[in-house]
Amino acid sequence: MVGVRGELLDRALAAMSSLATGRPPVLPAWQRYTGVVWEHLAPEDLTDAELSRILVPSGVYGVTTADDLIADYRLKMTARIDGIGQLGAFWRSSVTRAIARFGSGIIVDLLPGEHRAAIDVEELGRHRDIVSVHFKAADGVGAAGHAAKAVKGRIAFVLLRQGLAGLDGLALDGWLVRPCADGYEVVALA
Repeated sequence: MVGVRGELLDRALAAMSSLATGRPPVLPAWQRYTGVVWEHLAPEDLTDAELSRILVPSGVYGVTTADDLIADYRLKMTARIDGIGQLGAFWRSSVTRAIARFGSGIIVDLLPGEHRAAIDVEELGRHRDIVSVHFKAADGVGAAGHAAKAVKGRIAFVLLRQGLAGLDGLALDGWLVRPCADGYEVVALA
């Protein structure tokens, strides 16, 4: 149901039980979220202003900023909940409206497909300019795995510090950033 198994399921159930109490322990999202992307984003090195520009789709919260106080949870956007359906579809309208109203300027989309399902990109594009960043293996197929996640975190850091100009000709540990039709491709060189 929540999209995880084994130890992660046990942790998810404990986290959801804590949420149900109404007073779970909370942390700023940038401290709560973990994983390869967050590790390489290095949020502890970002300024408060840079952190405040990060938006994260969430199965529990809809969308959060990196500064929002959130509880521990494990609920994937692909999870199906009785009476609600798939969470990505459930949140799509609300998340799209929230992102459209958030700040100003260009939105840079670094999301994996699971999280992108919570956003009506076509509708969002009516309100804001969107630049997509696609990660591709050397053979041109979509890239996934540890290396792609690590470079995604580093690309996000560059974007927060330097804006889109920071991507021009950028090369990171065997990955090259180049323009494409709807934004940028980050291509593995080998």
